Amino acid sequence: MISHVPVSSALIALAGALVCAVLCAAILAWLLKSGLAWRLATDIPNERSLHVRPTPRIGGWGLIPVSAIAIVVLAPSIWLIALGAVFLAAVSQIDDRRGLPARVRFAAHFVAVAALLVSFPPSLPWWCGAALAFLMLWLVNLYNFMDGADGLAGGMTLFGFAGYAIAAFIAPHAVPQLGWACAAIAGAAFGFLLFNFHPARIFLGDAGSIPTGFLAGALGYWGWRSSVWPIWFPVFVFAPFIGDATVTLLRRLSRGEKFWQAHREHYYQRMVRLGAGHAFTALAWYLVMLTGIALALSALGRSVIMQWGILAGWSVVLVLLGAAIDVRWRSFQSLTSQSEVDADASQ
Repeated sequence: MISHVPVSSALIALAGALVCAVLCAAILAWLLKSGLAWRLATDIPNERSLHVRPTPRIGGWGLIPVSAIAIVVLAPSIWLIALGAVFLAAVSQIDDRRGLPARVRFAAHFVAVAALLVSFPPSLPWWCGAALAFLMLWLVNLYNFMDGADGLAGGMTLFGFAGYAIAAFIAPHAVPQLGWACAAIAGAAFGFLLFNFHPARIFLGDAGSIPTGFLAGALGYWGWRSSVWPIWFPVFVFAPFIGDATVTLLRRLSRGEKFWQAHREHYYQRMVRLGAGHAFTALAWYLVMLTGIALALSALGRSVIMQWGILAGWSVVLVLLGAAIDVRWRSFQSLTSQSEVDADASQ
């Protein structure tokens, strides 16, 4: 049975989200105005980029400190999650600025996830814990992979953590503190999105995307461990992005490519290249994600069979959407190849 949200909890969540939105926006605006943004980390366009102008990658400088402080203030029992996010932000900033070997980056991700699971172990066999660790590590990295189009990662953060917050309030075993923390992160994401929606003035960068992915996994794990939601709920909330990154990864691995290298093969990247543009692509993904979150929330109070049935049905819808983009993409490639052949023949 879905519970009602006390007015006081809702007001705290709204106030926290508003304060975090203002603080994040103020920090980012100051970094841009002062010129520090360009010195901290700048994304220079290359043949694999979707943008054409150098753009600061400093979104994490506003999003992560604000989110971490909000977690400590509103949900002090999970301060370790805030610490893990700050640790990953610091390591990732070095990567943004100077570059780090992949093994060093992945080692830092593993340390953060392992510290969380060791400090708050699940009541599961060891192999289930290992599977959880792998899934959380994947979520950490897929967030970075999805930070490649204007407004996409920012919107994913806004809607995903807002979905977490609502669930933390209305679930049968509600945990208001978790809801407050998630609402605050969603608010900070809105502050970032003001600068990230098309045409983007800043990007999230590794210092923002990596710790945000950790927060998505860690808070999803905490909600499950606290019996706020079932194990499938975090996956359902971020399903469009998990699906995109996973399918793209498997395709690249099947061709023997290094999955951590930059590319333009994600579904959202193909949509932009097909002519949908950054703004339309982001809005389309927002609609898909909002639909999935609404379905996930509606499934919380239902039977286990119904919950998994809704998840399976939504998975089929996502597969069909991906297949439709694949069909358009193959047609686009055929036309492009034919145009190149015609151009060569005319010379």
